Amino acid sequence: MPKVVIDESRCKGCGLCTIACARGLITLSEKLNKMGFQPAVMTPEALEACTSCALCAQMCPDVAITIYRQVKTDGPAHKA
Repeated sequence: MPKVVIDESRCKGCGLCTIACARGLITLSEKLNKMGFQPAVMTPEALEACTSCALCAQMCPDVAITIYRQVKTDGPAHKA
């Protein structure tokens, strides 16, 4: 499952997420979306390098970015 999902149909191409990403993993697409904007995109390699910090999603004024984090489990729960 990808760590970052960008809803290209909601993205207006403002570029705030590209600035917010400390690793520079988000770029603006060469192609236009249905609304005529260049949406933000991530390559598969960029998705692998993503740390799911969520700064891009926090900066997005259109709520076009969703972050998924993997929940780490240490095994079965222990009773105290």
